Amino acid sequence: MEHADDFSELLDSSLEAAGKTYAVGDRLTVEIITFGGEDAVVALGPGQEGFVAAAELAGRASGETLDLFVTSARPGEIRLSIHPTDINIARDLREAYENRRPVEGQVSEVCKGGVRVRVRGKIAFCPISQLDLKRVETGAEFVGKVLAFRITEFREEGRGVVLSRRKLLEEEQGLAIDAYFAEHPEGSVVSGCVTRLEPFGAFIELLPGVEGLAHVSELAWSRLEKPSDLLSPGQTVAVKILKRDTTQGRLKVSLSLKQAADRSAPGPVDDPWARYAPGQALEGKVARKEPYGLFVELEPGVVGLLHQSRTLDDPAFALERRKVGDRVAVEIDEVHLSERRISLRLPRDPQAEAWKTRAVEDGPAFGALGEGLRAAFEKKAS
Repeated sequence: MEHADDFSELLDSSLEAAGKTYAVGDRLTVEIITFGGEDAVVALGPGQEGFVAAAELAGRASGETLDLFVTSARPGEIRLSIHPTDINIARDLREAYENRRPVEGQVSEVCKGGVRVRVRGKIAFCPISQLDLKRVETGAEFVGKVLAFRITEFREEGRGVVLSRRKLLEEEQGLAIDAYFAEHPEGSVVSGCVTRLEPFGAFIELLPGVEGLAHVSELAWSRLEKPSDLLSPGQTVAVKILKRDTTQGRLKVSLSLKQAADRSAPGPVDDPWARYAPGQALEGKVARKEPYGLFVELEPGVVGLLHQSRTLDDPAFALERRKVGDRVAVEIDEVHLSERRISLRLPRDPQAEAWKTRAVEDGPAFGALGEGLRAAFEKKAS
């Protein structure tokens, strides 16, 4: 009885296979039976055969199994091919669309509003705004390139396919951004490239497509009239990440150049302006020359003003002969920390200052001798 049951099952499956019908686009696993002339014969199932162009099976042998696609299903003749049909391609594209799976395509030409892309033999359209993260003018630079796209629209069984490369790039960028800021949280000092300058600050690219803004107040410890006084596009700089947030889907990153200067400080960054006090004598470099005086750089980012009126007591200083880049000896006169302003003067001669102070204090004790010396000095000076 057991053998009879097995035979019955085999017979049923054989009859079922023999009566099976096929449609264009079906994908079948077949076995090569024989080669003859222009066609090869393949077994579809018990009692059923199909035909495939022998040229498509070059290098294969009888007895091999492979997957083929039904290209024609007429009574008495089933033709197959190793190449998928338009129906198969449309099914695959619909599946990619529904599952948000990327597809590859070659940009074939520029057209009105975008470019045409050949995807598995079908022509799709990609709007110019969806070609890249940055602005694209014509799209001509993409012609001939094979790129990955996301299908954003699928209509008319594949006759209306719209693509976006930008969507994929945004997803990839999102992953890269998350990884970047996981490694570099707020407070980290990182390297970036100045991309553009505005009156209110500098935009600095941290990684491709991701920029942060360093406000003009965060560029230097000294007051800047404009960012271009310190930076230029293309310059690589060290910046500190102050804050990162997302507003209405847009990432905003606040940066600071001046706070990146002291990388070793574990706490708040040292304010170099606080290191200066009235009476300090030091040397600086002329950073800018104006009719009313010299702006002297005491250290990177810290500039003081040596006003013209503060040079009149020393004719040898010759303000008019000083030029940008000259080294000059100065003394701190006043420090206005909250305003980031330092006033300078020329260094005082300690001996001369001591003599003047003593002369004032002890003047009456000199008597006639003192008056005589003063009269002689004034006569000589005149």
